[in-house]
Amino acid sequence: MSLQPELKKELIGKYKRSDADTGSPEVQVALLTARINSLNEHFKSHKKDHSSRRGLLKLVGQRKSLLDYLRNKDMDRYRTLISELGLRK
Repeated sequence: MSLQPELKKELIGKYKRSDADTGSPEVQVALLTARINSLNEHFKSHKKDHSSRRGLLKLVGQRKSLLDYLRNKDMDRYRTLISELGLRK
């Protein structure tokens, strides 16, 4: 369940910190959030897909690690990112 290339480019363009940036925590969290949201839609119609659910849990854990890193590194960047993405923290 990967993202469409157009959506991926759009997210990278929105959250990048410089022109050649594709790996900053903001970009990674935005991409993971988009994948998590698409998997949540998938589970609405495929309730018994447990192997994909395991992948979802791995993605959530990876996003949490990146958010923890960003929170410890720069609190202002963390707060703006979670407000833009609409995360609960």
